[in-house]
Amino acid sequence: MNMVTPEIPNGNSQTPCLQACGVAVLLWALCLLPVVAAAQASAPSPALHLDHIVVVINDDVITDSELAARMTEVKRQLVEQKIPAPPETALRRQVLERMVLERIQLQHANQLGIKPSEREVDKAIGGVAEKNRMTTDELFRALRSLGVEPEAYRSEVRDQVTIEKLLEREINSKVTVTEEEVDEFLSGRQKQARVDDAFNVSHIQIGVPESANPQQVQEARRKVEEIRASLQAGANFEEAALVYSQGQNALQGGALGWKKAGQLPALFLDALEKMQPGEISEIIRSPVGFHILKLNDRQSGKRAQSVKQVHVRHIVMRPSEVQSVADIKTKLTALRQRILLGDDFAELARAYSEDAPSAAHGGDLGWVGPGQTVPQFEKTMDELQDGEISAPVESSFGVHLIQVLGRRVQDVSEERDRDTARQQIHVRKADEQFEQWLRRLRDEAYVEYKEESKEGS
Repeated sequence: MNMVTPEIPNGNSQTPCLQACGVAVLLWALCLLPVVAAAQASAPSPALHLDHIVVVINDDVITDSELAARMTEVKRQLVEQKIPAPPETALRRQVLERMVLERIQLQHANQLGIKPSEREVDKAIGGVAEKNRMTTDELFRALRSLGVEPEAYRSEVRDQVTIEKLLEREINSKVTVTEEEVDEFLSGRQKQARVDDAFNVSHIQIGVPESANPQQVQEARRKVEEIRASLQAGANFEEAALVYSQGQNALQGGALGWKKAGQLPALFLDALEKMQPGEISEIIRSPVGFHILKLNDRQSGKRAQSVKQVHVRHIVMRPSEVQSVADIKTKLTALRQRILLGDDFAELARAYSEDAPSAAHGGDLGWVGPGQTVPQFEKTMDELQDGEISAPVESSFGVHLIQVLGRRVQDVSEERDRDTARQQIHVRKADEQFEQWLRRLRDEAYVEYKEESKEGS
């Protein structure tokens, strides 16, 4: 995934060592427990009657044992999040639809030839272990203690990395943000909600097919009106989202979490600006359907007027099937020694660095502020003296030699607002394009629910 928002004022891609906003789409998190139940589906089930096919998706199927495993995990998550569980049939319907959407995306990725390397899978698993404060071996031992074999877990992680790569190709890489869009947001929206303002929002969505006829639109409106009436009468929003919402956050009780102003569609922001925490919005019509919002909380952000910036350059090499991390560190250590003995850093960066945009400028990344580089890079950069060259530093984007050229305190309020607005708009546009893209995939897929799965639907 690109490490930066793909559009900057001069139109060039920023260097891959700078941090990205990423695709703001909803995936099953790559953490220890949420994938355990799914992995357990591969184990033999003592209840043989669970082995029948629940749904056919193009040339793939979902079995009842797979659905039962995911249901178990979702129920555990609801208990942890203290969200009231809906009726069993409603939850089953929601979980099955999420699984169908995942399979459709995996099939589309396969058609496009998108397949993560084993190194990418290893990296994702390493990230899971790190988040759980474990080594990879400790993670696998923990999984085995829960009855999950590492290969089954790898398969689940591989699927999630595949979907991430698919979304990067199909959504994130195709989203552009123009300077006119940034100007419009800052001149209009900022009068009410500044770029640092944030809203904690929950959401219920009732979708409308892309080629919906008037009767389908009317039926969707009737349904959303009934839902809103029940909410006004005291129904629990999270439970209603679990039962009825067709949004990607339905299984989280509709929770979108904290969103900055620019990340929200204008229709949502217009409604939220007029609401107080705890209030439910009027019905909102968008191109993908009807929406009800709940404002859980809001915050007014503090604007930093000046920040400490570092002028930095680097040489980076990336691991591959023929070049290990250890090999790269040996090569970079040799380059560092050459620089210390008088070779020009910029010339070596042009010759050896695998970050093409910065290599063309002698490895120069320009002036960067807090949060603009990945944590490992920033930590090393902050510890260096001016002119000092680091030892090889490993990050998620390769292995770097880093040199600090200078430091300054800069008033960046206007520049920062534009960068922040640009990132927020990118996230919002990616969200919107993802919803429309996924709806088209779903509409074009052959999905057949078997009789056993239709109970309560």
